[in-house]
Amino acid sequence: MADKHAEEQKKLDQLTINTIRTLAMDAVQAANSGHPGTPMAMAPVAFTIWQKFLRFDPQNPIWPNRDRFVLSIGHASMLIYSLLHLTSVKAVNPQYEVLGQLSVPLEDIKRFRQIDSRCPGHPEYRWTSGIETTTGPLGQGLANSVGMALTSKWLGTRYNKPGFDLYNYDVYALCGDGCMMEGVSSEAASLAAHLKLNNLCWLYDNNRITIEGHTDLAFSEDVATRFVGYGWNVTRVADANDTEFLERALKTFKATTDRPTLIIVDSHIGYGSPNKQDSHSAHGEPLGEAEIKLAKKFYGWPEDAKFLVPPEVPQHFTNGLGKRGAAAVESWNKLFEEYKKQYPELATEMTLIQKRKLPEGWDKDLPVFPAGKAVASRVSSGTVLNAFAKNIPWLIGGSADLAPSTKTRLTFEGAGDFGAKNFGGRNFHFGVREHAMASIMNGMALSKVRPFGSGFLIFSDYAKAGIRLAAIMEIPVTHVFTHDSIDVGEDGPTHQPVEQLLSLRSIPNLVTLRPCDANEVIEAWKVILHLHHEPSVIVLTRQDLPTLDRTKYAPASGLTQGGYVLIDCDDHQPEVILIATGSEVHLCTDAFDLLKAKGIKARVVSLPSWELFEKQSQEYKDSVLPPNVTARVSVEKGSTLGWERFVGLKGVSIGMNSFGASAPLKELHKKFGFNPERVAEAAAKLVGK
Repeated sequence: MADKHAEEQKKLDQLTINTIRTLAMDAVQAANSGHPGTPMAMAPVAFTIWQKFLRFDPQNPIWPNRDRFVLSIGHASMLIYSLLHLTSVKAVNPQYEVLGQLSVPLEDIKRFRQIDSRCPGHPEYRWTSGIETTTGPLGQGLANSVGMALTSKWLGTRYNKPGFDLYNYDVYALCGDGCMMEGVSSEAASLAAHLKLNNLCWLYDNNRITIEGHTDLAFSEDVATRFVGYGWNVTRVADANDTEFLERALKTFKATTDRPTLIIVDSHIGYGSPNKQDSHSAHGEPLGEAEIKLAKKFYGWPEDAKFLVPPEVPQHFTNGLGKRGAAAVESWNKLFEEYKKQYPELATEMTLIQKRKLPEGWDKDLPVFPAGKAVASRVSSGTVLNAFAKNIPWLIGGSADLAPSTKTRLTFEGAGDFGAKNFGGRNFHFGVREHAMASIMNGMALSKVRPFGSGFLIFSDYAKAGIRLAAIMEIPVTHVFTHDSIDVGEDGPTHQPVEQLLSLRSIPNLVTLRPCDANEVIEAWKVILHLHHEPSVIVLTRQDLPTLDRTKYAPASGLTQGGYVLIDCDDHQPEVILIATGSEVHLCTDAFDLLKAKGIKARVVSLPSWELFEKQSQEYKDSVLPPNVTARVSVEKGSTLGWERFVGLKGVSIGMNSFGASAPLKELHKKFGFNPERVAEAAAKLVGK
């Protein structure tokens, strides 16, 4: 009887695998767009993970201790859409409520890659429940998975207690040759090995095909040796269809206690069709009706059937993944109820983390910066960050090897360093890996902690891909960028950001803040910590900035509106408006005094966040920048491009239209004309005085 049952299960397994394959083929063909080959080839691998190993409840897809499955090869999106449909994963709304309907109905699969379908071209977090991260740019998902895995370790270290193992989830990531070629995967793999993340498993689809053809064109390295060199556990499965050997490899991962695991899976694009498709056609284009019929015939499938889901397939998943996941959730919930009784404060923290809420007293004991004292905004930011982090235990992060310069080290008692010997530390050392840092932080935020990472503003270029994806996913990741202008000085043009602010401001849904003094820094961090669905960038100086006397100038709380009138002429009817951000605000306040001495009525506007300002009512914006005052001067030590939206066609933008130069600070200001006299002169010229 046991043998007969095993044989029946094997047949059901194969039927399920073929259902995943045929759904992928039919969806791509209906859309006349997409990649059918990889879902066909890797269906046995994904099936084995989900049905035999993944700790995941389709009825509760946001259960905190679920295992994560990341499809780093996002072009193979039909693989995960098929799985989400066949496993009956339920939809979740923005209020974290599980709904009755399926996350991926069959109708949405039929509308693959069409407008408003729950099955877009690449998996998108927040759009389709069960998708753990937005993938598409290759390698990103791998770095995200490292962030998820290390967060599992951090959460477990902080919240697990004897008899209460509440956080111990594993992370599986499916990747391909393209992921392996992208540099971000190397950065992430190196760090994952250094941290000994034994809860991380990458499965590498070694199909030797990319868009241009065979990988021999550009890729001939020994991936296994590379990962052994990193310090990974490496194993190999010679045939993607060999589910028994896949199980053995995955059991090896589960038994490994001291390092992450790479499983190299040899496959053929479109494997299983009679021609064993190994072409660009099967990789990046629909197969065509004739080839689909041949493939279905090979699977023993009705050749003319479209989007066929045999009823026993969802039931098979319910009997496997579903039952296992439901039992895990039930057990965890019971454990958590007991935990709440014994550790009520920690239990409250866990709940707040899941809802992205701040704890009581999150803003207590903030520093006070007296007027007149000069302090670099990177220094004041470090002080403020430490104050907030002390009150918000899950505000964690670090730097790409620049914490002494970015002032992002958490120095209060108990902060500690995160590492293989202390997964509870709150200071993260990402190494000189800006790209991976940004993408790992995304994985951390997707696991609901509040991560921050830091570097020099010039290196935001390296982090850009991760920042952009955070904005797409609407997750509250914070980037701290210091050394924000040509005022870096002697380091010269390679280290002097010119176009970076403009580049960051161009990203939809990203909030950038460039505070002008220590008190604006406090307000900027308050704004950042209240963000739920936007990543943020705070841009800070290396050089000292005077702390403005707020009895003379408007309160720094004006920052929350993005821009505000810092100081105005007596009758509030200015002839000219001076607009600036960051360190250049002080040039404008000095120029204001020069203009006043000349009898010219001026207004100074601090505009630390374009994005926040644009969200204000038109009435408010007009009160700050009256439309009838067309004489306007903007001042910022970066690209002038974009400032025309605030100064208009008749205004003047003082900024950088070239790269910088290697020289001491005062010489740079002289060379590029950053002084109050130039600002005042430009303003006077505009008003004809």
